[in-house]
Amino acid sequence: MPIRPATPADLPAIAAIYDEAVRTGTASFELTPPGVAEMARRHAAIVEAGYPYLVMEEAGTVPGYAYASAFRPRIAYHHTVENSIYVAPAAQGRGIGRALLEALIADCEARGFRQMVAVIGDSANQGSIGLHRVCGFHHVGVLADTGLKFGRWIDTVLMQRPLGPGADGVPEEADLSFSG
Repeated sequence: MPIRPATPADLPAIAAIYDEAVRTGTASFELTPPGVAEMARRHAAIVEAGYPYLVMEEAGTVPGYAYASAFRPRIAYHHTVENSIYVAPAAQGRGIGRALLEALIADCEARGFRQMVAVIGDSANQGSIGLHRVCGFHHVGVLADTGLKFGRWIDTVLMQRPLGPGADGVPEEADLSFSG
């Protein structure tokens, strides 16, 4: 199944996948699913900022998508990205998430990013935790009880993996100046 950059034509399918995740799951801490227009705004902002936004295509449908975005807004985080992966419930368990994450990692490495962070909603989300572990992420921490959804407190699991050379060396274009 081909993995390619997402286009505006994919946004209704992306919005539908995310809608289901928001309404029924704890991977996202959003409580109200955004519509197609908001997902289009988010997609455009991510792509315009230079991050990859990918979809898998299967028989003319989109069973899953993945993107990277800024980990934090401060400039010193410029070489670190956060990943997001969502797969339609009917398509889960078929390797789609892994294929998307592997493609996203490769794309981020090609763009020169050095670290990828997974911010996973819910310590009970063993599918996502296992997927990230298989793709080379290691557990770096748990932020206990950081989200309140479905009437219960939910943890945030943090996982991380180096991209390309990781922290070995400093990219030539890195701004190491300090202007207090």
